[in-house]
Amino acid sequence: MLKKFLLTGMILSAAACARLDHVGKAPSFSPPTESVERVAMIASGIPEERAPGRVTDGASLWAAGQTSLLGDRRAMKRGDIMTVVIEIDDSAEIKNSTQRSRSGSESMAVPQLLGLPQRIDPNLPPGATMADAVQLDGSSSSAGDGSVRRSESLTLRVAATVTDVLPNGILAIEGSQEVRVNFELRELLVSGYVRPEDISRQNEITYDKIASARISYGGRGQITDVQQPRIGQQVLDVILPF
Repeated sequence: MLKKFLLTGMILSAAACARLDHVGKAPSFSPPTESVERVAMIASGIPEERAPGRVTDGASLWAAGQTSLLGDRRAMKRGDIMTVVIEIDDSAEIKNSTQRSRSGSESMAVPQLLGLPQRIDPNLPPGATMADAVQLDGSSSSAGDGSVRRSESLTLRVAATVTDVLPNGILAIEGSQEVRVNFELRELLVSGYVRPEDISRQNEITYDKIASARISYGGRGQITDVQQPRIGQQVLDVILPF
């Protein structure tokens, strides 16, 4: 039991330290040196072998590869960068209603139970009798009405880096973007898997063509802290059964 309390205390302390980062100042940016994108750019993989007969003479007017005038500039190897276009405009509406009712009535009379009603009745108040000893009435009803109405609209663009090339040619991408306005830091995170043929000639890909897409748009700062319940309140909401 003591270990659980210590573990809970450590978790709460870690959460509190995260908020202390922007007490009296703007929240700090995430260190770019620790990102997966930077690691992929530094170690872009093994250089490709030049195909036989490929023009490689530095004095030639023709230059092959992505940097040439007519070259394919789409991201295709580890460390390349592409643009992810996020345009979400979804809406959903669900409405359900239920109604149920039930009623019941039961009565039990004991006019002849070893003569006990006749013996007890004289001692009862006027009008009272043991002939109808038990009578139960019950009724219940329930009604429910629920509706869900949801609308989401989001338009964003973010640069993502190819972090890995799978054996089947699928590209694993990750992208992050942080924008700080006054004392609030907005974060945009994108990750998933894309096919090279789905990337447009403008080196862009839409979010609906990203498999296992993980898109997070949030932030941290003083405004976000005010909108969130206190840590103790969140813990009590989980523990308390009522």
